[in-house]
Amino acid sequence: MRGMILNRAGQPLELKELPIPEPQANQVLLKIHVCGVCRTDLHIVDGELTKPKLPLILGHQIVGTIVKNGDRATKYSVGIRVGVPWLGHTCNCCRYCLRGQENLCDRALFTGYDLNGGFAEYAVVDESFCFPIPAGFSDLQAAPLLCAGLIGYRSYRLTEDAERIGFYGFGAAAHILIQVAKYQGKQVYAFTRSEDTQGQEFARHLGAVWAGGSDKLPPEELDAAIIFAPIGNLVPAALRAVGKGGIVVCAGIHMSDIPSFPYQILWEERVLRSVANLTRQDGDEFLALAPQIPIKTQVNAFSLSQANNALDALRTGKINGAAVLVVD
Repeated sequence: MRGMILNRAGQPLELKELPIPEPQANQVLLKIHVCGVCRTDLHIVDGELTKPKLPLILGHQIVGTIVKNGDRATKYSVGIRVGVPWLGHTCNCCRYCLRGQENLCDRALFTGYDLNGGFAEYAVVDESFCFPIPAGFSDLQAAPLLCAGLIGYRSYRLTEDAERIGFYGFGAAAHILIQVAKYQGKQVYAFTRSEDTQGQEFARHLGAVWAGGSDKLPPEELDAAIIFAPIGNLVPAALRAVGKGGIVVCAGIHMSDIPSFPYQILWEERVLRSVANLTRQDGDEFLALAPQIPIKTQVNAFSLSQANNALDALRTGKINGAAVLVVD
């Protein structure tokens, strides 16, 4: 099979011929159709996430068909189309797993980081961490749902009953979550780089009631804000934008250092919290909700061999919506 390999952080991915892996025990072998490209992939390539398995096949927004089952894999039949997210394995016995917080598992393994992922023609994955793809979603449309959608949805749920929500960074996750917010009758305020007028227009096109630079205050106090961009300076900006009791959620796996800020902008019971990974319950809930809306993802397609181009486009902010590698 062909696969794009990361040998060392800071280097481009290398296209190689590799043996097709064999599924073990509870694993299934997937023939990969597409795989989304995520900012987390970029953090791994750029060395900001420092402990990847190397050499590594990146990619954790996989859509593919099961072509072979391991000896103890009985959940799905051969021929079923499934999606694979970032969370790839949990121990099921640590204190976090036992209290329903498998996203915080002490011995979790992650797809495209600890485990080979989807920037290849085949992958083996734990059957317990696969989700059936809802009917009506093409492979391309489904791929962004598996990380931008799932972890975005977990972040969105943590804004509780907020009616006015700010999205700092309007990329793959935000363009999905604005559709959920609108469906539920909420208002979204979009914040981008000041010069990114195209991104602001994209947000307004999808239904944002206001869009502007992240250095601006919105015209109304927000009930909550989600920070999708990995920029620590946005934390005090978001705290200033939310009203009393407001919630600020940091949605990324990596963020630059947060500068010091006055206690006054946290006071009055404002809440600052992070999101880590996802649970299988998040996946079940979100993939049941997506067809009801229905969510429509905007996709920028690249071939497998263009994975480096896709990462560069993401790094330089040239992607509106989501980037997806077409493998099959």
